[in-house]
Amino acid sequence: QVQLVESGGGLVQAGGSLKLSCAPSRSTFSINAIGWYRQAPGKQRDLVATISSGGRINYADSVKGRFTISRNDAKNTVSLQMNSLKPEDTAVYYCYGRDYGMDYWGKGTLVTVSS
Repeated sequence: QVQLVESGGGLVQAGGSLKLSCAPSRSTFSINAIGWYRQAPGKQRDLVATISSGGRINYADSVKGRFTISRNDAKNTVSLQMNSLKPEDTAVYYCYGRDYGMDYWGKGTLVTVSS
């Protein structure tokens, strides 16, 4: 079982930056994959970025070049640095973990980008 707690959401103007953090209840390096999904109002939950225990990173095309996922095993956190934010990035961002075939989700943190 893995619990995930997000922090760092908020309101930002278009073109601005925000950093999200996720603190799992287990060591980050022991989780098969960890990262972020987002869900905009009225839309499905979509992948933003994930990082595997081996360090392989996967980004959604819509955020490549703007968002950076990183894992700090010493601090046991996973972060998502979001730059050049756009109004279409507005969503609830969920920390995600996959381990031994099980999916785990945080409660989500709201990111609102104003135009």
